Amino acid sequence: MKNVTKFRFGMFLAINVLGLCVLGFYRPTSAAPPEESQPFANSVEQRAEMIAQLKEIAAELKEQNALLRSGNLKVLVSLDKRQETP
Repeated sequence: MKNVTKFRFGMFLAINVLGLCVLGFYRPTSAAPPEESQPFANSVEQRAEMIAQLKEIAAELKEQNALLRSGNLKVLVSLDKRQETP
């Protein structure tokens, strides 16, 4: 019975020593991101960019609508040969 207890204690001690050796390689400073960078994108800048893109799209739609209403635009429609079924 003493041999089993000694074996268990020896295994427990070996596992703990191995764990401490592995944790000895841990360096929290080298993996940390620089403090100047933000962890998430700036939501105000994202909203401003989205608004600018939406304004650009609206201007392009107005231009397209003006062309379609003027009657000077001719639209040619052709079938895609790849989509035709035999």
